[in-house]
Amino acid sequence: MWRILRVTLLLLVLVGVASTAWLDRVTTRDWKEPLWVGIYPVSADDDAVTEAWLAGLGRESFVPIELFFAAESRGYLVTPQPVHVELYPRVATPPPVLPAHAGPLRTAFWSLAVRWYAWRMTSGTGRAPSNIRLFVLYHAPGRAAVLPHSRGLAKGLVGVVHAYAGRSHEGTNAVVIAHELLHTLGASDKYDPADLMPRWPEGYAEPERQPRFPQPLAEIMAGRRAVSAREAAMPVSLDEVVVGAATAREIAWEMR
Repeated sequence: MWRILRVTLLLLVLVGVASTAWLDRVTTRDWKEPLWVGIYPVSADDDAVTEAWLAGLGRESFVPIELFFAAESRGYLVTPQPVHVELYPRVATPPPVLPAHAGPLRTAFWSLAVRWYAWRMTSGTGRAPSNIRLFVLYHAPGRAAVLPHSRGLAKGLVGVVHAYAGRSHEGTNAVVIAHELLHTLGASDKYDPADLMPRWPEGYAEPERQPRFPQPLAEIMAGRRAVSAREAAMPVSLDEVVVGAATAREIAWEMR
């Protein structure tokens, strides 16, 4: 009897999780209302530079993300302002860390841990809940030559983004945040993981351009623009980025 009860409870939990995931997927991809994106800043290193940056951080730092999605959505059947970005209070506890070279099982457990972390860190804040929660971990530029890999999770609508503290890095930070935001909506990477080069044609802003190189802009899910067949450059702001046709289809943007 006890075993049957445990199995029944487990099945109810799994059904609830699946139903919630399905509902989240539907409500965040109909594009009839602005998608509310919450930015939750976190200090990654407790450096004085990072602390000073976080103390002065305001919502205006993330307005370019709103403008980017508004501009890129023209021509699609979506609300004129697809994304609204809101800055939430700073989070003291950093999210769980995914070890380098983690296998599928370890990654799955990490995904669950991040979703549990997101629920704990954002419940009871007294603020309207966001559709998508992005935890942005800021690093002092002088201490981190290379940032850890950022990740956006479609299950749970949660992202862990690593960024540099400082005004001169706001442009590249916005590119990374927009990239991970699109991951939470179901967009896939469009670069070769072996060399990080954009994949042709879906990873090119202008795949039919002649000559093909250099590409003037970067596709957002490719992350870089192809300068040549073997060289790519990171965009310095969202002004150098587009949402390509393949990415638009993945996030359910329909052409007019």
